[in-house]
Amino acid sequence: MRLFDTHAHISLIHDDPIEQLVIAQEAKRENILGILSVTNNIQDFSSTYENLRNASNVYFAVGVSPSEVQHPGKDWEEKLAKGMALDRVVALGETGLDYEKKFGDKKSQIDLFIRQLELAESFGKPVVIHNRGAGQDILSILRDKCPSKGAILHCYSESWEMAQKFLELNIYLSFAGNVTYRNAREIQESAAYMPLDRMLIESESPFMVPSEYRGKRNKPSLLPSTLYFIADMRQEDPEATAETLYQNSLKVFGLS
Repeated sequence: MRLFDTHAHISLIHDDPIEQLVIAQEAKRENILGILSVTNNIQDFSSTYENLRNASNVYFAVGVSPSEVQHPGKDWEEKLAKGMALDRVVALGETGLDYEKKFGDKKSQIDLFIRQLELAESFGKPVVIHNRGAGQDILSILRDKCPSKGAILHCYSESWEMAQKFLELNIYLSFAGNVTYRNAREIQESAAYMPLDRMLIESESPFMVPSEYRGKRNKPSLLPSTLYFIADMRQEDPEATAETLYQNSLKVFGLS
C-alpha cells in the first residue's frame, strides 16, 4: 500500500527540527511515501522548509492563508515567488477564504485569494484551498480564476450537491479524519459518491484526528485509518483505493 498525505501542518505538530524529521520517518514506515507540508504564512514556510528539505517523502506548498490577511507583509509576493522556485515546492497554498473566524474583512480576503490564484497560474502550480463558510464565493471565484494546473479543496466538509459543482472545474476534493466522525453525515455522503479519480486524502495534522485516535494529536502516520474508513464506506478494496489516491496525488502535484 502507498499513501500520500496531501495536507499536513508538520510545524504545528512539533517545532523542533529533529522531531519534525522523526514525524516524516514515522509516516514513511506506515507507507506514507509523500507528505505535502503546508504552512499558513511565508515565514513559517521558510523555517519548515529548511528543517525538512532533505526528508525524501516531504514536499511543500507556500502561500498566505486567510488568517494572515491583515499582516501578509509588504513584500509577500516577492517572498512567495522565491519560495515557489525552490526544489520540492509543488503547490501554492494554503490560501482561500474563512468567513467563520472573521479574519479581516471579506473584500481583503477575496483580494488576497484572487491574487494568489493568479500567481499560481503564473508559476504553473496547483493551489491548495482553505474554505470555512465561504463555499459559494470560492466556487464563483474559481469559475473565473481556477489555475490551469487545478486546485485542491482541502479538508472537504460540504455537501455532495456542492461537491458536484466544484467537480465541474479542474478540482480535487481532499478528505481528512473528520470524515470518520459519527455525526459527519454530509461529509461521508460526499466521500461515498465522489468519483475516485478526483479524490485525495490528508491528515490535516495536528487537527482532525481520525475517530479511533480521538484524544490524541494527529500526525501523518495515522492517515491509514482515514483510508480504511473511506474504502470500507465505499465498499472498495483498501489497496486499490489507496493506489488510486496515491496516483491522483502524483498527478495533481506533477510528480513522477
